[in-house]
Amino acid sequence: MTDSETTQSTEKDQPAAPKHPWTELKPDRFRLLRLAPLPTERDGGARPLRFVELAQLERHTPEQSLLRMFINIPGQVRARKHNVLEVWADHRSKELRFAPDSGLQLDPANRGVGRFLLAQGAAWAQKRWSHYLVEGGALPKDVASEDQRLRRDHCLRTQGFDIDYPQATPLKPTYGAPRVSALRADWNSEKVQVVELQEAAAMLEQADRNLQAQENQIRELQERIARFRREDGALRFTIVCLIALALFQAGLLIWMATR
Repeated sequence: MTDSETTQSTEKDQPAAPKHPWTELKPDRFRLLRLAPLPTERDGGARPLRFVELAQLERHTPEQSLLRMFINIPGQVRARKHNVLEVWADHRSKELRFAPDSGLQLDPANRGVGRFLLAQGAAWAQKRWSHYLVEGGALPKDVASEDQRLRRDHCLRTQGFDIDYPQATPLKPTYGAPRVSALRADWNSEKVQVVELQEAAAMLEQADRNLQAQENQIRELQERIARFRREDGALRFTIVCLIALALFQAGLLIWMATR
């Protein structure tokens, strides 16, 4: 048996790393988010008014705490590592960590959702552990364009993170923050608005009233159109009769003139 075969056999024999007991937990809190309409982007296309769901899961033990947030889009199946942000608090080392390590991948993009999630995570941590350190990490290198990279860095800096581009390896940027208290828990509320249950009910009632009003207007317009069509038909009949009478009279006059 060769060394490569021995290595492959050893890797197969090794048991898989056990999953964290919180990995498969489902969210238990849900809220409605309103994404305000924004001007059309040259690269991203139209950005109309949208409503998405914020799903949250929170767990605590003496050793660690977790806040996991999902963004669910109606009618779409969410990929496992998309539209999710995790905030882990390690009470043993007194550190806060943001996950996943692959980066925050959002859809729809450039709608203010990234800042909103980071602000929610910062507010959650600052209520209990504002003195904790923030564990930094490496930023993903596979950025589609320079504009997306600039937007990402601006979003992180706005929320209190520091971005470092090492001179030796400028293509491997890192992010970090001194402490949880340095993070910002605000976001652009003009882009992302939390819709409470009563507000959602009021919006549905208003939408129903508007729909009924539009149906009444459509019914009135249809009745007016039907009335105009009847009047138009009567006018056409009258015109045809007058033309026939005029032709008859003209023929009668010609006949009388030729007699």
